Amino acid sequence: MMKTGSQILIDTLLYEGVQFVFGIPGGVVLPLFDALYDAPLKIILTRHEQAAGHAADGYARATGKVGVCIVTSGPGATNLTTAIATAYMDSIPIVVITGQVRSHLIGSDAFQEADITGITRPITKHNYLVKDVKDLARIVREAFYIARTGRPGPVLIDLPVDVTLATSEATIPEKVDLPGYKPRYEGNVRQIKLATEAINKSRKPVVYAGGGVIISGCSDLLLELAEKGNLPVTTTLMGLGGFPEDNKLSLGMLGMHGTAYANYSVNESDLLIAIGARFDDRITGKIDAFAPGAEIIHIDIDPASISKSIKVDIPVVGDAKRILTELVKEVKYVDRPEWFEKIKAWKEKYSLRYNENGLKPQYVIEQICEAAKGEAIITTEVGQNQMWAALYYTFRKPRTFISSGGLGTMGYGFPAAIGAQLGCPDKIVIDIAGDGSFQMNIQELSTAVYNKLPVKVAILDNGYLGMVRQWQELFYKKRYSHTRLNGNPDFVKLAEAYGASGFLVEKREDVRPTIEKALVIKGPVIMDFKIDQEENVFPMVPAGQTIDRMITEMA
Repeated sequence: MMKTGSQILIDTLLYEGVQFVFGIPGGVVLPLFDALYDAPLKIILTRHEQAAGHAADGYARATGKVGVCIVTSGPGATNLTTAIATAYMDSIPIVVITGQVRSHLIGSDAFQEADITGITRPITKHNYLVKDVKDLARIVREAFYIARTGRPGPVLIDLPVDVTLATSEATIPEKVDLPGYKPRYEGNVRQIKLATEAINKSRKPVVYAGGGVIISGCSDLLLELAEKGNLPVTTTLMGLGGFPEDNKLSLGMLGMHGTAYANYSVNESDLLIAIGARFDDRITGKIDAFAPGAEIIHIDIDPASISKSIKVDIPVVGDAKRILTELVKEVKYVDRPEWFEKIKAWKEKYSLRYNENGLKPQYVIEQICEAAKGEAIITTEVGQNQMWAALYYTFRKPRTFISSGGLGTMGYGFPAAIGAQLGCPDKIVIDIAGDGSFQMNIQELSTAVYNKLPVKVAILDNGYLGMVRQWQELFYKKRYSHTRLNGNPDFVKLAEAYGASGFLVEKREDVRPTIEKALVIKGPVIMDFKIDQEENVFPMVPAGQTIDRMITEMA
């Protein structure tokens, strides 16, 4: 049966189990959107292409499925680049479909033409320019396969308008065959044995778990490994939720704004067991002084990540779930009383605390956690709000913390919350935002209201670009150069203008009642918390310092 390229694309998306597509129509995707008019897919019309990409990303992180977005050529496609880079840095599987001008016009500087495959080559796992409608179904199948397998990531399909109009026999290939792409899942037996032996003989081990633990779906195995081997566990920002933070073995998050006791533990360890983490600079601090006395095991599916930043002693390439399955069988319980006494002392001396006078962001986060019983999906923007959420919300389950880690994208959290809410309609989804970040995609209030999504936004409103202001306070003599957000809107009135509910909170005693009120409202809610303007995030490792050289509080 002959079908148009548009119909072939839709049929292949349905074959892949796609339920939601995020995007905005435009000139060269009109034939495709005309076909989508009758398709059994839910099209979520966002108000900006960047938001469409972030929503697809948030959907993917919350569900473990591949997120999908469709936009037009030129500015529609280029508006997506930040979202694509965000997904790429955090290994998130999304398939991005961009419209393109007619094939014979490519390279002629046609109206709304952009070389999006060239532009996005460094920030996609793979990308395609479709030249023949006969290849379309195969390309879509390959794109989903590449996006979700191995180390996941974004794949882009650039689709000229004439290909969507052309016709072909509609045959969707059952299997994907990519001879040059064979992710390695099974770990080397000898390397796993060496890792087991190192763990069993270590006196001061620390497990350092990253986002790969969540992507692989091995959080339960990580817990089993830690408890069987009596191993303390710290996580990266992307690994939050991969290990229950109320477990006695938890050290919380490590790194630039990690807990002091996590950083001290890593610095003094004799064995660091890295699982699904990439040793980025926010974790290591000064590279040549990172975990100086530790032998390092690195378990990762991406061989390019091994010894990329930090030289490791025992590399194990493969899927974390399969490797941990084998490790759990052989790891033995070791008491290590001296090590745990030292960690206990660090936890007591450097416990997370803050001055409780006034309306503090840490208190707001704690109350959100208690009111939601720790069961919500938390998305964040980027900056102080992100770090306070990471430190003061107790994460217990995977896929409950959704944030831009590697790229640090302001404006990410709210559209990501929309995607997460669509993917998990029975969950409470809360975006913890800063007043600066939230305004970068504030127009998506319209998307949330129109789709009746009960997303809650907690704005930690300090009137500044808070993290930049903090650096200016600490390292630039309080010269607050262009970080004061003069002209902020009345967020309550703005919420109401879009058809959402809005609440202003200026007193500590109003925090919990407002959160509880917001959680029972069926539609979107904005909570504007007027926090202390110069509250800072601590601990903090200054740039270029070792992770044991933390500022734990103001002098």
